[in-house]
Amino acid sequence: MTVRSVAAIASLTLALAVSPACVSFYEIGIETPIQAKLDTSPFQRVLVLGFLSGGTKDVDVNSETVRLLRSQLRTKSNLKVIDSDVISLVDVVDKMKGNLATSAPAATPDPTANTVAAKDKNDAKSEKDLQPYEQIFADVAYWKKLGEEYQNPLIVTGVVYFTDINKSGIVETPKEIMNNLGQRQVVSVRQWLDRKGFAIAPKFIFIDGRTGTQLYTDSYREETLYQAAQNTPALSSYFELMDRLIPGFLNTLSSQKIKSTRTLIK
Repeated sequence: MTVRSVAAIASLTLALAVSPACVSFYEIGIETPIQAKLDTSPFQRVLVLGFLSGGTKDVDVNSETVRLLRSQLRTKSNLKVIDSDVISLVDVVDKMKGNLATSAPAATPDPTANTVAAKDKNDAKSEKDLQPYEQIFADVAYWKKLGEEYQNPLIVTGVVYFTDINKSGIVETPKEIMNNLGQRQVVSVRQWLDRKGFAIAPKFIFIDGRTGTQLYTDSYREETLYQAAQNTPALSSYFELMDRLIPGFLNTLSSQKIKSTRTLIK
């Protein structure tokens, strides 16, 4: 081996030994723009009036969803949010059915009819119960008339189903132990757990108030589970789940920016 070769190897070794100390890491924030799914340029106003809702009785899902979406749109949308009374679309459809029934030929009275109607009124609607009510979204005349009353806004409506759930299964949980050297160590432990929680399944429907026709539909589903012994209020879980969905909802109406970080080496 020549002297020149030895010198080259020594220089390379020294560079490798020193270079880690000279490397600097920088974290920089970046924003990724995401284009809106729906063109809202023809509208200056947005109307969030009410939803078909069902599930648990512990939360007024219709009212809470209307208030939450209005609040978000006021701060994160260029559209003017219309203030109005919250309506229940379930009641609207029931009223329409009642009007049709009164205009039809008289039939033999059913002694159980009032009892059944009262029961349906008081019971929380299941997802299956809500399906026949979704015909309201195809009623172009109803939405066009509503749009005329509010100066032709973009109308936000849909279905929101929020219910409690129970699940059992194998769950991996972290557990701190002491190893043979007396050091603390976190390991993953598999165990069978009974858990309870809540699930939400909203379908947001966007309707053109000028024509009464649907422009766009977006569906979501989220759930959260807790230890069976944990007592979490339904309303708290509702807001926790809606927080996960709101970014997607807002992205339908306006461009959003996702913030993240990247690491640079210098």
